[in-house]
Amino acid sequence: MKPLLNGLLLFIFLYLLFDVFVKSHTMGLSIKTVSTTLFGNADEFLDPMNKSVFLEFVHMQIFFLMMILLTLSAVFVRLLHQKRNTILVLNIVMLFALLSPITLVAAYFYSTEFVGIYLFAFFTWHTLALYMTLASLWELNIAK
Repeated sequence: MKPLLNGLLLFIFLYLLFDVFVKSHTMGLSIKTVSTTLFGNADEFLDPMNKSVFLEFVHMQIFFLMMILLTLSAVFVRLLHQKRNTILVLNIVMLFALLSPITLVAAYFYSTEFVGIYLFAFFTWHTLALYMTLASLWELNIAK
């Protein structure tokens, strides 16, 4: 079981890193670039993102987010159940992971003010998920 968990955690780690890389090239990772991607820029002749493309993007993000977090949280809780901050980290990562697509949709349909909240939630859940992955790998391979 240990090699399977190591492989799973390695792939989760790589997914989290590449997700940030892909988002930086598709949506952007700053308020200005995300806003330009979503709403376009008339001065630069950039069209806004089509509603159906946006909804498909969010739908896929919710699916991948759900699969990664449910799998990672099961491994994390199993390996680090005796640590004090396990439940706190798990609750915070889930909260910010849920907040990320919700605020992106709110930014697209309601107000650009939500773009900053989206970016904060995105980086927070990715950072915590990376911590969970590395802590799980540490506990699985080194801590005992």
